[in-house]
Amino acid sequence: MILSSREIFGSIGPDGQTAGAFPFEQPEYRPRWWLHVLLFVLTLGTSTFMGAIFYGWTPVELARLGWLDLMVHPTFVGEGLKFAVPLLLILLAHEMGHFIAARRHGLLTTPPFFLPMPVPMPFSPGTLGAVMRIKQPITTRNQLMDIGAWGPLAGFIVAVPTLVAGLAMSQVREFPHEGPLVYFSEPILFKFLARVVFFPGLTGAEDIMLHPMAWAAWWGLLVTALNLLPFFQLDGGHIAYALFGAGHRRWARRLLAVFVIMIALWPGWALWAAILVLVGPEHPPILDEREPLDRGRKIIGWIAIAVFVLCFSFAPIQFW
Repeated sequence: MILSSREIFGSIGPDGQTAGAFPFEQPEYRPRWWLHVLLFVLTLGTSTFMGAIFYGWTPVELARLGWLDLMVHPTFVGEGLKFAVPLLLILLAHEMGHFIAARRHGLLTTPPFFLPMPVPMPFSPGTLGAVMRIKQPITTRNQLMDIGAWGPLAGFIVAVPTLVAGLAMSQVREFPHEGPLVYFSEPILFKFLARVVFFPGLTGAEDIMLHPMAWAAWWGLLVTALNLLPFFQLDGGHIAYALFGAGHRRWARRLLAVFVIMIALWPGWALWAAILVLVGPEHPPILDEREPLDRGRKIIGWIAIAVFVLCFSFAPIQFW
């Protein structure tokens, strides 16, 4: 995910165009590398812990150990790293896609800030993702498309082989479908590879015991889909605004109404809807809204939309 500086200063005229706008110059930026490294290490730690607890093939006998002994046990740490390392590689690829695209346009950009999950939550990946900030205004739709699209596309490019490798190491087991269950929805790409390519013909009593790497890829697909939601300064908001220009503002609130209806399918959408209502679903204007988007970047935008469809789930996690 990227957060850009307010693209312009000035007011918005009645036609949606900027009035009295002028470019904003940022001072020289020096990264606090100690902070970036610290956040990455903390995120690696929290993701490793959650990966070993919920997504690793940790032997049951380790449950007899105390927490401190468990957290330093080589098997526990190893299982957690099988999840955490590929997950963070997907997130890193995502952020570096943004970073390289921004630098190619000469924009000053922070390194990624990885975000550890401060309070462990059941069945979470142990991280809130990663974010970076562009310290200079994005001025054209072509810039906006490059910077917005190449993050999720780069993450997707890493997530797909990760998913393939993870499914190749996964196994089929018989599971009793009784009592409380946690159901992880399978987006189109995941379902095709898992149910058609690797494990066709599963019976009703069988399910796939996913390798930790496959779980990391599942979370990578979910993160990609969430970032591609077409609102505000999410990557999808950048892409939609670059594709459709100021017209994005006309239908963003209508699309938000559809998004609110989706709360009936998954309560987790309520938090996203509240955030979007608070900040507003529209993408902020850029300095040169009338510059046309070239053909190659239009194709990139539609590819990103296709990636969103492949990765999206209406109800990602459900408790039955």
